[in-house]
Parts: sequence; structure tokens; C-alpha cells
Amino acid sequence: MTVTREQLMAYADGQLPEGERVAVETWLGANPEAAAEVAMIVRQNDAIRTLFAPAGAEPLPEALRAATAATRVGRRRRQMMLRAAAAVVLVGIGLGVGWFGRPLIERQPAYELLVADALRAHSVFVAENRHAVEVPGSEGEHLSTWLSNRLETQLGMPDLTAEGLTLVGGRLLPGEPELGGRAAQLMYEDAGGQRVTIYVTAALPGGAEEYEHVEAGPAAAVYWADGRITCTVIGTLPPERMQTVARTVFAQMKGVEA
Repeated sequence: MTVTREQLMAYADGQLPEGERVAVETWLGANPEAAAEVAMIVRQNDAIRTLFAPAGAEPLPEALRAATAATRVGRRRRQMMLRAAAAVVLVGIGLGVGWFGRPLIERQPAYELLVADALRAHSVFVAENRHAVEVPGSEGEHLSTWLSNRLETQLGMPDLTAEGLTLVGGRLLPGEPELGGRAAQLMYEDAGGQRVTIYVTAALPGGAEEYEHVEAGPAAAVYWADGRITCTVIGTLPPERMQTVARTVFAQMKGVEA
């Protein structure tokens, strides 16, 4: 299969049709260098939105509001000019972010980038039906062996039956380059169709044990790390239930011998 640069850019922007997107994801799974580059582009896009969102939310200055209200023709002309200027600025940002945006991204704590990747993967795949996972939960032993080999550490499949969750399956994803460039995503589902994902990578540099709780719109991410792995549990369950599920996952993950 041949994937063009234009297809990769459209994939990073979320603009590919369903069939083409699945094909590109399959190709990326076999091309980790390209997958890492696409992941970096997605993070750069997120950084641009984060950087300029406050300015976009600011109210229009009173002086400019009065000037633009002078005449309908004048307002339309100025709006067109502003849009043209904004387009030029965005093109310039798009061309320059590969270099000038790099320090901004590098300054972010590694776990923040990792949690952002986990949230993005969760939002993409929990909405899928036929392609939610690569390997179904019925092949749990194979899934565990496959992902353990790819992450180069023993990865068990947490048993969340007591929490009312059943393993749907899992998949391999591109990850942060400094964490081996690979990540595993496990997906669980309850009787009501609510899904929870577990995003696992190799340990962060330093390997210190950490615990963080992050709210991201309707979803919550509970992040934990030790000297062997990082693990982020994401879902839209009630807060207390999310914490209970996360603690169960972390206890079982921590108990797995490398």
C-alpha cells in the first residue's frame, strides 16, 4: 500500500473518509517513523489551538466595534480583510510551527503530552463499532503477548469484572518517541455500552511513581506511572466509579512482573 503525504496530512487533520482512514491507520501501524511524525503534527495542531484560543475568545474592542458599525458596506469590507489577514497568519503559523512551535511543545511535561495522546485515542476509538479494536477480547492471551512484545514489558489484561466491565479488546498505537514510539490501548465496556480505555506506554524518563487526575470535557483521565510503565484510564463514568476502576487497574498493572 502507498500512502501519500497529502493523505497523511488529511489524516492528521481528521479529514479522511472512513475507509481511507482505516487503511492509513493500518499503514501507520507498520511504519512507526511515519506514525511518530503524524502524532507530532497532531500535537502541533493542538498546541496552535491552545495557544491562540484565548485571543479568539476575547471580546471585540469597543473602538473597533463602533468603527465597524459605521456602515454595512464598510463592515463587510473590513471583515473580508480580517479574514484574508487571518488566513495569511495561519499559513505562516502552519509553515513555521515545525520549528518555532518546537520549544513550546518540548516545554510541556512529558505526562501532559502522553495524557493528551491517550484522550485523543479514546475519543477516536470509543465511537467505533466494527473497528473499535484490532484484537478482540476473546483472544486475551494473544493480545497480552502481542502488546507485551511491542512495548517490551509484560502487559497483563486487567480483570474488571467486579467493576461491571468486560474486555472488548485492544490495539497498538504510535506513541511518544522518547517512550519507544509505541502505546497499547485496551478497551472495556459495561452492560450499558459505556466504554473505558486504558492507554499504556513504557516508563517516562526518571521512572518516578506519579498519580494525576485530569478532567477533559465530559471525559476524565486518571494517570499513574512507576519505573516500568505509564498507565492512563479514560472514561465518562461517574467520578467515584472512575476512581474505583482506575485503582483496580493500577493495582493489577503494578502487580505484573516485568
